[in-house]
Amino acid sequence: MSQPGDFGNRVKRALWLPMLALLPTARAQDIEPRTYSNAPVGVNFLIAGYAYTQGGLAFDPSLPVKNPQLNTSNAVLAYARVLDLWGKSGKFDAIVPYTWLSGTAELAGQTIQREVDDLADPKFRLSVNLYGAPALALKEFADYEQDLIVGASLQVSVPAGQYDDSRLVNIGTNRWSFKPEIGVSKVVGPWTLEATAAATLFTDNKDFYGGNTRSQDPLYSMQGHVIYAFRSGAWASVDATYFTGGRSTLNDTLNNDLQQNWRLGGTLAFPVNIHNSIKFYASSGVSARTGNNFDLVGVAWQYRWGGGL
Repeated sequence: MSQPGDFGNRVKRALWLPMLALLPTARAQDIEPRTYSNAPVGVNFLIAGYAYTQGGLAFDPSLPVKNPQLNTSNAVLAYARVLDLWGKSGKFDAIVPYTWLSGTAELAGQTIQREVDDLADPKFRLSVNLYGAPALALKEFADYEQDLIVGASLQVSVPAGQYDDSRLVNIGTNRWSFKPEIGVSKVVGPWTLEATAAATLFTDNKDFYGGNTRSQDPLYSMQGHVIYAFRSGAWASVDATYFTGGRSTLNDTLNNDLQQNWRLGGTLAFPVNIHNSIKFYASSGVSARTGNNFDLVGVAWQYRWGGGL
């Protein structure tokens, strides 16, 4: 039988593990540990974050520009709730980013400059842990110990962000995208090993730069995370992602913009108390066939309530 102290420690340790991805670039470059961890049903998460990117940000590989040097400051507000989905734990989350973008790129040998700030495309996701993470109330959660979790999710990006078809650089994409994903999470002592695989599918942008129509092939991505949980409740991870595909077509002309890119990063999260936690994260492009050589640093604050907390 669990002792009261063990109950409190286990509940707190479990609650500060799940945190949403807050990379406001909102593309396949997102790196997100702990996507398929478990938490008590009915718990809500409110997240506020900030991230900064600098360098060769691939805002759109199909545009005829070279040497993009763009800086973005990104504020993000997100909400998530843990659900009982047919006896399995699941989660719904919504992410709304706001971006300030400035910088330069080269077009036909000329340097162009862009400064803009507005909403980026919001994202909505439903995920479910298919194996190893049953839906549990807070009291039942005291005796839960993770072993192997297998999960799946579907994320939808809505074309509601800033977009101007007369400008080369925009914050929004003016198209829908759909990202189905599967993931595996395995605990070995204080270590957690995670891997995910996803495909991002795009609708056509029929009002692309200059009134053109742009299509894009699916973009395939994989992630891996090695996570260490400290006794204090803090955790740290080394993260990597690889993505390939995404070749675009402009008015039936196939572009030479196949993506084959690697990013590496790290995450550090620690609890403030049972309701609050803080996460720091960073990543950098280490190998890129098509513009991905930008650096990113970010911080996120998370508040939890409901579900008996």
